[in-house]
Amino acid sequence: MHVGRLLVLAFLLFVGIGCGNTVGAGSDGGSTNPPVVQVSAPRYTGYHMPSASMEPTLHCAKPGFGCGASHPDRLLVRAFGSAPSRGDIVVFRTPRRAARVCGAGGTFVKRLIGLPGETVGERNGVVFIDGKRLSEPYVKADRRDDETHSWRVPDGEYFLMGDNRMSSCDSRFRGSVPRDNLIGSVVKIFRQG
Repeated sequence: MHVGRLLVLAFLLFVGIGCGNTVGAGSDGGSTNPPVVQVSAPRYTGYHMPSASMEPTLHCAKPGFGCGASHPDRLLVRAFGSAPSRGDIVVFRTPRRAARVCGAGGTFVKRLIGLPGETVGERNGVVFIDGKRLSEPYVKADRRDDETHSWRVPDGEYFLMGDNRMSSCDSRFRGSVPRDNLIGSVVKIFRQG
């Protein structure tokens, strides 16, 4: 199916389906519901944003803590056709330790920051990759934390962080994510009112 038609189909399906409390399918210790919509194409799936961990890049719905919109953003996700890239917004199944460390498991949405074999550092809330400062125009100053740490990304794994660093339980706390847990990248965001 042509991508343009697929996006229109996905938009119509998103508009017609109500809100839920989770990102999508799969469970790794936490409770989740099926995806908001399963698009009938082999490489695309629909999800919605349930938490403030990616605000203001992706909106979750009020009255949720830290949410900035009346409706959650709807996300169209495509399976990876090649290696994931730094800066991609990705949907992934959390490793088992996420349920223990973050209090929730299942399917999450975060930004890909560190690639296999790299060293990710955070100094007073600013991210460095192998000692070089990472340009992050998507992270607002009031969303940064003031932490200072360093992590080595194992081979075959990826380091993921939320754009709202002060409200994101991510790889800084639960570790990097194996490649097999990455579902795909967000290719379209549908935002209501």
